[in-house]
Amino acid sequence: MHAYPKPALELVARMAESAAADPSRAMALQGAPGCNSHRAALEYAPDCLPLPCFSFEDALDAVKEGRADRAIIPIENSQHGRVADIHFLLPESGLSIVGEHFMPIHHALMALGDGPFKAAYSHPQALGQSRHYLRERGIVPMAYADTAGAAALVREQGNLASCAIAPKLAAELYGLKVIEENVEDAADNTTRFVVLAREPLDPFTLEGQPTMTTFIFEVLNIPAALYKALGGFATNGVNMTKLESYQTGTSFAATTFYADIEGAPGEPRIDMALKELAFHCKYVRPLGTYRQARPRG
Repeated sequence: MHAYPKPALELVARMAESAAADPSRAMALQGAPGCNSHRAALEYAPDCLPLPCFSFEDALDAVKEGRADRAIIPIENSQHGRVADIHFLLPESGLSIVGEHFMPIHHALMALGDGPFKAAYSHPQALGQSRHYLRERGIVPMAYADTAGAAALVREQGNLASCAIAPKLAAELYGLKVIEENVEDAADNTTRFVVLAREPLDPFTLEGQPTMTTFIFEVLNIPAALYKALGGFATNGVNMTKLESYQTGTSFAATTFYADIEGAPGEPRIDMALKELAFHCKYVRPLGTYRQARPRG
């Protein structure tokens, strides 16, 4: 808690106290009160008790240690790509994905005064999503741990030449003036969040619902291994909506892949595809099966 700007500390302490009194309703999130993850938690589970944590690791630890029942973490944005290093954090945490949530992101420029402004503080994702807006106005982007924390920082510093890019809720919480709303560069700016828990969902409880399954895998270090490993998804009619590679270790010879597919284990086509995948891999590690929430275009 000491890492938050002073205007946020009282709110964090109050929310942490409420979460501690009823951990079964607590949902951990990264950021200060008023951040987009705070909004996402209340949208996903309106009766939850949001538990602000300073880092993604802190939010996952809160679930592992039983201080929160679930955590909600942003993992990708339609405009600016990957948000959290979920590829590294999730496997290490031992938690499972039990849900997903898509939320339109709208940023507001907020400050103590009316400007002009020399610097704008926010999370690197929000700065990237508003980079054209800032560049056109000659405002220097300044990275901070989260959007709402940046708003609290502007309040704490009292510098009239500084502003923050954050959700409108943050201006209300920290007594800032909203200078302009919707400063994001794209009107369809959307972030995907995943919900994490200590225990995975049983795929059979999701029968009859559209589902997603997430897993990581490492192919054998032989020619065409990835091509062969993915062939089973094509031949079994399984739609893969996400495939990302990342390096583990220092050899740079072994690549790990993170994947999302539509469907759940227990469906014959999914089981066949995963069986064929495993044949060409050193390992396949499931990260969760959950109800699909992707908005239909």
